[in-house]
Amino acid sequence: MLMTYRNYISFLFVALFSIASSVMASDAGSYDVVVYGGTSAAVTTAVQVVKMGKTVVIVSPDAHLGGLSSGGLGATDSGNRAVVGGLSREFYHRLWKYYQNEEAWTFQKMPKENGIPGQGGRGIDNDTQTMWVFEPSVAEKIFEDFVREYKIPVFKNEKLDRDKGVVKDDATIKSISTLSGKTFVGKRFIDATYEGDLMAASGVSYVVGREANAEFGESLDGVQVARAIYHQFEGFVDPYVERGKPESGLLPYVSDKISGKDGEADNLVQAYCLRMCLTNDPKNLKPIEKPEGYREIDYELLLRSIEAGQNVFMTFSPMPNYKTDSNNNKAVSTDLIGGSYRYPDASYEEREEIYQKHLKWQQGLLWTLQHNERVPQKIRDEYNKWGLAKDEFVDNDNWPKQMYVREARRMRSDFVVSERHLRYLDDTPRSIGMGSYNMDSHNIQRYVAIDEQGRPTVRNEGDVQVNPGAPYPIDYGAIIPPKKECDNLLVPLCVSCTHIAFGSIRMEPVFMALGQSAGTAACLSLDEAIAPQDLDYAKLRARLLDDGQVLEYEHAPKTIRSGSLKGVVIDNAKATVKGEWVSGNVTHKYVDVDYIHDDNANKDGKSVRFEFENLQPGVYAVNFSYPPHSNRATNIPVTVKSSAMRIETTVNERIEPKIDGLFVELGKIKVGDDGKATVDVYAKGTNGHVIVDAVQFLPIEK
Repeated sequence: MLMTYRNYISFLFVALFSIASSVMASDAGSYDVVVYGGTSAAVTTAVQVVKMGKTVVIVSPDAHLGGLSSGGLGATDSGNRAVVGGLSREFYHRLWKYYQNEEAWTFQKMPKENGIPGQGGRGIDNDTQTMWVFEPSVAEKIFEDFVREYKIPVFKNEKLDRDKGVVKDDATIKSISTLSGKTFVGKRFIDATYEGDLMAASGVSYVVGREANAEFGESLDGVQVARAIYHQFEGFVDPYVERGKPESGLLPYVSDKISGKDGEADNLVQAYCLRMCLTNDPKNLKPIEKPEGYREIDYELLLRSIEAGQNVFMTFSPMPNYKTDSNNNKAVSTDLIGGSYRYPDASYEEREEIYQKHLKWQQGLLWTLQHNERVPQKIRDEYNKWGLAKDEFVDNDNWPKQMYVREARRMRSDFVVSERHLRYLDDTPRSIGMGSYNMDSHNIQRYVAIDEQGRPTVRNEGDVQVNPGAPYPIDYGAIIPPKKECDNLLVPLCVSCTHIAFGSIRMEPVFMALGQSAGTAACLSLDEAIAPQDLDYAKLRARLLDDGQVLEYEHAPKTIRSGSLKGVVIDNAKATVKGEWVSGNVTHKYVDVDYIHDDNANKDGKSVRFEFENLQPGVYAVNFSYPPHSNRATNIPVTVKSSAMRIETTVNERIEPKIDGLFVELGKIKVGDDGKATVDVYAKGTNGHVIVDAVQFLPIEK
C-alpha cells in the first residue's frame, strides 16, 4: 500500500520524536557529582555540592523528595539537638519559619509559645528557632524549596538498572543508567538511598543482618532474648490456629523457633512499618476501609494479645493541624515482624509486594481495632475517632508511599563503627558528624517460647533501647568504601557499621548531616584530583566546621577503659547476673560503658559473679569498683574464692574508693595452679542500692 502524504508526515514525526526521545533518554548529562536517591540526605548532599561550586544531579528512584522526613516521620528522633548542625539544622529551622505563619495552621490555631511536644524536647522550639514536628507535605515543600533555590536538576521515578546500569573502569564508576534508559556520567557518585542499591551494584562489600557480639566486642548485637522486654506480650498467647493444638499449625507471622542464642549472628533485619499520618479532625478525616482480601486469621494474634492485656497499639504523636505521626507501640502493632527479611536484596517488583503487604497489614490492623466485635467496645470507640488525613499523600490514597526501611544493607569497609565507638571505648579519629539517639532496634522475630508453666506461647525478639550515654562522633571511614572496590563513591546512609550501631545512627537528622559531609568530601577530593579515601582529614574537618557541622560534644564522657587498667579486669558486662539488674551511667566515673544496680528492690536471689580464668598462680590484690553515693548500701556481702583460699567481706558504697578514685581492695588472695578465681556480689539483706561495676586482680610482685 502506498503511503499518503499525511501518513508519511505522521510517520516522519513519530520517527523523529522517537529518535529525539531516545537521545534524551540515553544521555541525561555529565556532572561533577551524581547523587542517587530521593532521601533527605540526597537533598543536603546536593545542596552542599552546589555551595562548593560543583555541578550535581539528583537521580531519585522515588516520586517524592525527602524520604522518611516527608514520608510520615514527622516526630523527629532528634536525640541531643545540640549536636545537629549544618544543613540538617537548617532544615528544622526552615520548618520553624514556615509554621510561624498563621496561614500554615489550616485546621488549628497556632499554638502559643512552644506548643506541640516533640520526642525528648519541645516540638516547636522558639528559643533555638527550630521545629521538630511537622506535616509530611510541609517537609516535602521544604526539600523542594532547597532544590529550586540551588537550581539542582532532579530526575524522579528513575530507578537504577541494578543488573547492568553501573559502568566501571577498574575501581572507578564512570556512569550509571536507570531502567528508563537514562545515563548519568559523573566524577563522584553518592548513594543516598536507604537500601544501598548503587553501593551493591558497584561491587562494594556489604552485610545484612546482625553480627555476633563477639565479632566486634559488643554487648547489644546479635540475637536478643534476655533484653527483649519492651513491646512484648503481656501474658500467655497461644501460638496455634486452634488453641492448644500444634497439629493445626502456627498463627500467621509466628515462627516455630528462634534464629539462635543470645548474642549470636543471623541474617535477619528489624521490622518495618509505614509512619501513618492520621487525624481525628472530621473536616480532614478519611475513614479506614476494610482492605481487599482481609482475613481475620491474620489478626488473631492481635485479638489474643488483647485478651492477654494489651490495650495500646500505636503512637499518636501530635503534629500540626490535628495530625499524627503514628508509629509502632507494644506487642502487636504497625510493625510487620518478619515481613522485612527479603527486602534488602529484593528486586523492585518484590519490594513493591513487600510494601503492599505492610500497607494492608496496617490498614487491617486499624480496621480490626475499629470494627471487630472481639475488640472491647472502649478500644473500638477510641480508635474509631481516627482516620487518614485527606490532604496528605494525595497521590497514594492518603497512605505513605515511603516504607520505614529501618535497616537494609550496611557497607562493610575498612572502618566499622560499632557499639564500642558509640560508647567511647574505641577511638573515632575522623569525625564527620554526630549521633546521639538510643541504640534502638525494633523487634526482629516472633517465635514460640515456653512460659513458666511449660506452655508454648508467643514471644517477640530483637527489641533493644539503650542510651549510648552521650552524643558520639561518626568516623569518615564509615561512608567511604574500600578503595580497591570503589574509589569515587560515598555512602552516607548505608554506612559501614554494625547492626546495633546503625540502630542509633539511622536517624534523619544524622543522615542529613552525613549527606552534607559526603558532598563536602566529594568536592574536596575533586579539587585535589584524588580519591575520597586519600583526602586529608584536616582539610575536610576545617570545611565541615566552617559550614556549621558539629563534630565533637564538649561534655563527652571520659571513659575508663578496662583494657587500660593494670592487672586483669572484668567489667560487669562480662559478669554473670542472677535476678533483674538495671544499667546505669549517670553517676561519677566507672569502667567501660556502664555499671549495674539492683534498683534497691527484690533483693533476694540477686547476685553478680565475676569468673577469672588463666591467671598465673600467685598472690593478687582483689579490687572492686563502684561509683559512690549517699543512697548506696553500706553492708554489701562479697565473696572471693580460689582453689587455694576464700575471703568473705562487706563493702560500704557510701565511701569514696581510694584506689584511683575507682576501686576498693577486697583483700589479697592466692590463686592456685588451676588459674581460676571467682568474685560474688550479693544484694540480699543490704540497706541501700547495690552498685556493681568491675573487679580487678592485680598481681603482687615478690
